Amino acid sequence: MANRGPSYGLSREVQEKIEQKYDPDLEQRLVDWIVAQCGGNLEKPQPGKQNFQKWLMDGTILCRLINSLYPRGKEPIKKIPETQMAFKQMEKISQFLQAAEAYGVTTTDIFQTVDLWEGKDMAAVQRTLMALGSLAVTKDDGQYKGDRDWFHRYGKLLKKPQKPTFRSLTCTLLLSGCACCRKAQGYRREFSQEQLRQGQSLIGLQMGSNRGASQAGMTGYGMHRQIM
Repeated sequence: MANRGPSYGLSREVQEKIEQKYDPDLEQRLVDWIVAQCGGNLEKPQPGKQNFQKWLMDGTILCRLINSLYPRGKEPIKKIPETQMAFKQMEKISQFLQAAEAYGVTTTDIFQTVDLWEGKDMAAVQRTLMALGSLAVTKDDGQYKGDRDWFHRYGKLLKKPQKPTFRSLTCTLLLSGCACCRKAQGYRREFSQEQLRQGQSLIGLQMGSNRGASQAGMTGYGMHRQIM
């Protein structure tokens, strides 16, 4: 974790609320998936938020993870250098975040580099990885490795009962495999050139319509209005 002083006052209260969102059970599920997905000789970290953060903070495992979701030769991150330089490690994290967004993870589910590098919001890191794993299962393109139930089976993500939010309900339904809450598949429509040409001659309803309009009964400009 980066060297920084303790928080006080309001900053400390905010940080404590952020830390309460971190889920140790979800951490273990994500570790199991990352090890299975990356393969090789990847070792698991010791349980705990700080160990999880140190395991991921140099960006190497994250880059290997996103590359493993693509066929060989089509990996989005071509070079993953082993380095101890801080700015290079943060650059690898940024490369993972860009690749994850290109893969289909929504912007609102993407954590910031400092959330992982400085350990400011490891719950956000969990959210990004959970969204990535769920999306990989939904794509069903043969690249996902591991137990599919890790992301589609109902899991008790929140150990303490709390007021449900839209995000927590969405995550619960998504992990339960609810068909109405799974990631939507794209439906691309193709139109022929003839259909496109016909569409150019149509007036959209947003622009209004002149159907049934008539100038009957109108008087010329400058003339007095006839009141019957």
